[in-house]
Amino acid sequence: MAAVVGVGFLVALEIAARHYGAPGPITNQAREAIFAPKSGFLLYAGMALMMVVLTWRQRFIAAGAAIGVDIVFSAVRWAADARVTDGHPFGNGALWVILGGAVVAVTRRTGPERVLLLKGVGMGLLLVAGRKTGDTWLLITSRTRPGVLDQYVATADHALGDPSWLVGRMVAATGPIGSNLLNIVYGQLAVAAVVVALYQLRNVAVERRFPRHHLVRTFLLIGLLGPSVYMIFPVVGPVFAYGTGVEHWSSVGLWPEAPPSGQWAVADLWPQTLPPISTPHPMPFDEITPRNCMPSLHTAWATAIFIHSRKGPRFLRFAGTFWLVATLGATLGFGYHYGVDLIAGVVFTLTIEAALRSSDRGWDRPGLQLVAYGTTVFAALLTSYRYLPLEMARHPWLYGPLLVLAMTSVIYGYARTTAQWEPSTTPSRQPERQPELV
Repeated sequence: MAAVVGVGFLVALEIAARHYGAPGPITNQAREAIFAPKSGFLLYAGMALMMVVLTWRQRFIAAGAAIGVDIVFSAVRWAADARVTDGHPFGNGALWVILGGAVVAVTRRTGPERVLLLKGVGMGLLLVAGRKTGDTWLLITSRTRPGVLDQYVATADHALGDPSWLVGRMVAATGPIGSNLLNIVYGQLAVAAVVVALYQLRNVAVERRFPRHHLVRTFLLIGLLGPSVYMIFPVVGPVFAYGTGVEHWSSVGLWPEAPPSGQWAVADLWPQTLPPISTPHPMPFDEITPRNCMPSLHTAWATAIFIHSRKGPRFLRFAGTFWLVATLGATLGFGYHYGVDLIAGVVFTLTIEAALRSSDRGWDRPGLQLVAYGTTVFAALLTSYRYLPLEMARHPWLYGPLLVLAMTSVIYGYARTTAQWEPSTTPSRQPERQPELV
């Protein structure tokens, strides 16, 4: 049933993208079997996820086959003088191996072995399909939401001290070294998630089953539900609404053209000058820049990585913490998000994570209360950003701590409830020592 719903959802997005004159997720995924893929690293990450169900010998064969196919494709492109200008020179081989896994599962496997391999293939394809689906959602938000609510969010952000403006100046002061490091962290978030997921799924090939809950499920559900909020609360971000960053999306290759830099911005304020406190109103914006700020899904995904890395070895815990901090710095420092976006993103993730864990273990009263509370706080945050921004800006010493307290209360509730769900170990009772007879 879930597979049917997923396929229907992809088909619907494909039709919607075609309506707006762009290829959809199915077309974009299919073309990467032949043409230079835009998601080269992600395709190999998806292949790595698929290989958790294979033996070590099969993994070496699959990796070798992927590299070999990429070498052949690169040689053909070189011979045909086909320059790779809009994608990566590698990744086709990884996709071929994933698709080959599906063929092997159908033709050479039976029973539980077939189901296990198909699950691995599906997980690998879903990771990449999630990226393609996200790109299509961004296109839809830009075409269907002509007005954006950035002035409301920027005004509410005064309650937090305008962190995007502060961190933006800090990142600019670090020069190209800091910017390039944060850009790598920001752009390869899915690869970091795969590293944590591989640790969680390291025993699948031995146990011949997947764990009940792992990071990939949370990652995909965040990407599925998050864009629906974009449609309700369209926001483009400070670098676009208050800066000169409208050319960004064409520079990363999502769309071929962009309007002149800063044409739709309120003014060129970010990050040098704080926006003035005034009555906010919806503002028109171009049909290219995605309305993908509220909530910050990069913050949501980085929070999920942090949560799932807590039970790993020290290096993985350190990496999860680093990726969360660096992602927060990048989202603010590049002007992609406001501070209030990040608070909403954290609450959004913890609520989804709580719902998934509650569903796995069976819904009980603490789980229902936690999900209901997280949903209520998230709705209250969006409502306050939309209808109380002036009050929040005029009384920052009241509303700033309240925003942080609301997020902290959800964090505390999640930590407390999940701690109760952990199996408790009681020390075995030692037998009483008998007194010695003299």
